[in-house]
Amino acid sequence: MTDSTPVPLTAALPEGAGVDAPAPRRTGRQATRRGVSGTVLGYLSMLLIAAVILVPIAFILLTSLKERPDIYTQPVQWFPDSFTGQNYSTVIEDVPFVQYFLNSVLITTVLTVVQVVLGIVTAFALVFLNFPGRHVVFLFVIAALMVPNQITVISNYALAADLGWRNTYAGIIIPLAGVAFGTFLLRNHFASLPREIIESARLDGTGPFRLLFRILLPMSWPTVVAFTLITIVTEWNQYLWPFLMADTSEVAPLPVGLTLLQNNEGSTNWGPVMAGTILTMIPILIVFLFLQKQMIKGLTAGAVKG
Repeated sequence: MTDSTPVPLTAALPEGAGVDAPAPRRTGRQATRRGVSGTVLGYLSMLLIAAVILVPIAFILLTSLKERPDIYTQPVQWFPDSFTGQNYSTVIEDVPFVQYFLNSVLITTVLTVVQVVLGIVTAFALVFLNFPGRHVVFLFVIAALMVPNQITVISNYALAADLGWRNTYAGIIIPLAGVAFGTFLLRNHFASLPREIIESARLDGTGPFRLLFRILLPMSWPTVVAFTLITIVTEWNQYLWPFLMADTSEVAPLPVGLTLLQNNEGSTNWGPVMAGTILTMIPILIVFLFLQKQMIKGLTAGAVKG
């Protein structure tokens, strides 16, 4: 009579050929520790980045409120014995600060409007209009992004001088009006929009202008706002080209006007220079506070899929 007792499967396998044991699962305590470590590391990284950004700004602000002897103490004294607003008065009284401010507002506003409009229209044409050579045009746009602006300064200066544009708003604005970044950004955004909505609009007889203003722009508002804010910050801080073009305070923007603060009483007159820097930063900070949510949405559009 044979033994009918079942033999385990692993018993019939040679030594070393057994079924692999399941990997041990992490305990809840280990997972919690890893989560806490990641959170702490994330906060430490954010604090480090915030310190790198905010410490110089805090130093500029404190220096703008110091009296002249306190600025040159050794070692550096972060907090003076007494705060003063004399440096801000010097900025307003010794240089035509209001004129520089108005010039910056005018130049930045015109350049922002022109660059945003050109970027939207050019991107729309590259994506939704079929014309010969549009891919070649886009390659030229990409090539323009790879060329530093400093390379074209000499040729642009010679051309602007021949046209009689020195010390004029036209000489400052027109050479800076054409920017490839807006076309590149908005072209890629328009290409990522749902084609079904666009095709449905075309089947309903929607023309190009209506398609742009009634369909595309409402869907692209965060990206347009992000590009607008980037353009405002860039043009507000323009220095090299306005410095070459502007000879007087009639057309010079704020970054150029701040150099006069440095040269009024010598190259070490840092109190008024720091005060002027703070006054120059305030308008951009206000604009950023109003548009930051839309900017973040625009820069992260398409990064997360639902």
